Amino acid sequence: MRIKITADSTCDLTKELIRQHDIYIFPLTIIKEGKGYLDGIEIQPQDIFDYVESGAGVTQTSAVSVGEFEEKFEELSKDFDCIIHISLSSEFSACYQNAVLAAENYPKVRVVDSRNLSSGIGHVVLNAALMAESGMEPDEIVTKLKELTAKVEASFVIDSLKYLHRGGRCSGVAALGANVLKLKPCIEVIGGKMDVGKKYRGNFDKVILQYVDDRLTGRDDIDYTRIFITHPPGLDQKIVDSVYEAVKARGPFREIIISHAGCTISHHCGPVCLGILFVRK
Repeated sequence: MRIKITADSTCDLTKELIRQHDIYIFPLTIIKEGKGYLDGIEIQPQDIFDYVESGAGVTQTSAVSVGEFEEKFEELSKDFDCIIHISLSSEFSACYQNAVLAAENYPKVRVVDSRNLSSGIGHVVLNAALMAESGMEPDEIVTKLKELTAKVEASFVIDSLKYLHRGGRCSGVAALGANVLKLKPCIEVIGGKMDVGKKYRGNFDKVILQYVDDRLTGRDDIDYTRIFITHPPGLDQKIVDSVYEAVKARGPFREIIISHAGCTISHHCGPVCLGILFVRK
């Protein structure tokens, strides 16, 4: 059986992994000065950072439309026996609902709500691709993916609340307080929604190592198959390298994948941000 795995651009997989597993990516749209640009194709994270830092305004994000899903589902249905689409959490965007509406007209399409974001989705997408490649039947893949979504642990530490505030995700008072106190909040995905976890204080390069230690030390519930280290392009490479070494020292992960946050995630988190995303047993 020929199964095609698709996802939206918020999954933040590397180009190599997308190519290796022949995954189709639906790009979200980034709105800048009233014009739409396709995430990762017509606009890159640095374009967003430059625009915001210039003081010209802020960008917005727009979900993949029902029509866009329908057009591609129709095309893929001609060549594949089944299409399994993994979506950004339904709590964050209309992407999931739009994909579900589009799939109503295409019986070969199954839509899975990842209940996650960024490479938290990436875990679900990669597992889907590996299961499809192993010859597993679509119904079994979808069942296992729905079980997996509750086990993905996704979190990020962000240097500044400025981007979340300008995007309407936190109040001005909260942003001001965090900046005055030099707080670096940990943003966690819990139950498909974003929540604020531990608030760190200090320089980002020191804080991020404490975060890794907090996430990975003294636990017996981690699946060491794979972990993502995800950050916006342009983050200081010394920070990324130090996190890689810290992760490697704290668990026998078979794969440590470094990936870049795309435009959708970068739009909310800004240029100085990093997360480690893994799966619990």
